[in-house]
Amino acid sequence: MICRSCGTEIADKAIVCYRCGTATTDPVRQPVNVRRRRKVTPLILLLLLIILVVLAGVYLGLVPLPF
Repeated sequence: MICRSCGTEIADKAIVCYRCGTATTDPVRQPVNVRRRRKVTPLILLLLLIILVVLAGVYLGLVPLPF
């Protein structure tokens, strides 16, 4: 068998080429595509901060409840 990458003659049962290390067959499993996490926008962070401050104020009794 001839290596498809470097052209070296290798054994018929070889798994990789001894000279360049290229696999002699295609991989059985394909790599999984990993989705990247979205970055949290500053607007969402600001909204969460405001909600947290209001809830802390209600808990401490600084902000009266409207009902």
